[in-house]
Amino acid sequence: MSYTGDVEVGGPADVRELAGLTISKVAVSEMANNAYLLRCTATGQALLVDAAAEPGTLHRLVGGADLRTVVTTHGHWDHHRALPDVVAATGARTVAHAADAGDLPVPVDRTVAHGDTVEVGEQVLEVVHLRGHTPGSIALVWRGDGTHVFTGDSLFPGGVGNTQQDPERFASLVDDVEQRLFAVLSDETWVYPGHGRDTTLGAERPSLPEWRARGW
Repeated sequence: MSYTGDVEVGGPADVRELAGLTISKVAVSEMANNAYLLRCTATGQALLVDAAAEPGTLHRLVGGADLRTVVTTHGHWDHHRALPDVVAATGARTVAHAADAGDLPVPVDRTVAHGDTVEVGEQVLEVVHLRGHTPGSIALVWRGDGTHVFTGDSLFPGGVGNTQQDPERFASLVDDVEQRLFAVLSDETWVYPGHGRDTTLGAERPSLPEWRARGW
């Protein structure tokens, strides 16, 4: 069966085989957080996006892959509860934006900023800083077999992330999402959010004016 991105807590991972990169998605915890394992098919090296919870589930997700890096998309507690266990078990390096690094439960080995890159084997991910959900929220963009973006809690099907009804934070987030994702990436870009189902930029683009008008 082809990849859909529809996963359930306690259920199996959904796996997407692309040229150069394998993406495996699993849902964990009472918050139904998504965690993504990105494995370079040429080297076997892997990167985990958000060690959210359930270390055992994440260890099974990693399997025999050579986990080198764990990227935390932002500092909220539900996205890094399994980080200490995963790091201790694998020796993987931790990566986060400097503005959220202090909220993580382990030291951050490398802080990143907008425009930086993170490698997984032979593949390169671009760091996009999306300010608003948290000060240091980031997305990761892979331009390989199609364009793919891992958005954490900054972009979902149906809207941007929660900004606690703060007009300034909302304006910052929707501006960044529009300028740094929608304005530079194609409609075919696949979006992998921090919770729930995947989407594409093309599916969401017509709703941007509605999001701005409603303010969330």
